[in-house]
Amino acid sequence: MSDQLSNAQPQFLTVGEGEAAREIAMLVRPAQAGNGAPALVWLSGYRSDMSGTKAVELDGLAAELGLACIRLDYSGHGLSGGSFGDGTISRWLEEALAVIRHVAPDQIILVGSSMGGWIALRLAQELVRQGGPKLAGPKLAGMVLIAPAPDFTSDLIEPNLKAKERKSLAERGYFEERSQYSPEPNIYTRALIEDGRENRVLDGIIETGCPVHILQGMKDPDVPHAHAMKLVEHLPADDVVLTFIRDGDHRLSRPGDIALLLSAVKGIIRSSTNRQMTA
Repeated sequence: MSDQLSNAQPQFLTVGEGEAAREIAMLVRPAQAGNGAPALVWLSGYRSDMSGTKAVELDGLAAELGLACIRLDYSGHGLSGGSFGDGTISRWLEEALAVIRHVAPDQIILVGSSMGGWIALRLAQELVRQGGPKLAGPKLAGMVLIAPAPDFTSDLIEPNLKAKERKSLAERGYFEERSQYSPEPNIYTRALIEDGRENRVLDGIIETGCPVHILQGMKDPDVPHAHAMKLVEHLPADDVVLTFIRDGDHRLSRPGDIALLLSAVKGIIRSSTNRQMTA
């Protein structure tokens, strides 16, 4: 890794007020002067952070192409403050939106992994919903979603809850599950699950207004590939490419997977440039 990549210092942004205030860590790579291409925005998965392999590789691509790149850690993750147990989709969405508005790029490409794919889709909706003159946000130029997990709390967790997990949710407000990726268990709270129902995106048409490229492993133990196909059905108005990786797992962090990710991002950048030239 070059010094240019490894020496980046995190900045911190306070999101929320009073007891809800938390310090959100972000790494922001500025664009090279005169480069008007969209900024890349990295959105991590559940219990992941901005220093993971895919996030660092995306930042490396931005450095190579002279693009801006924005990475952040949700509250309770990585370098950010706040308790993980307080985390919900609404809370993490608020943080991502606050960081994007703070950096204020003209255009963005959202790159979301797993839960980050859900947050990317909700961001697209919020940018449209809040896009008045005072809150005019960046233009969404495209999305790359890696093993996206929209609505995972209601579609993938709730239907498969065991009796002891339901009991733990009712009595303790959370349940634990062994993690394949960490010695620490995954913790799912009642607040996360209830809030997840309020943030569902797979109950109607999702209009992002931009091209979307989905990368999905067919041997993903966490998000079945049928879930990616279901997402495509809810994106009828958008230009969507779905790439299945036959032997791909959930992380998609092998060198070949990373090459596919960077190629997908470059494709979205090219299509954005072409649209600008023909506009």
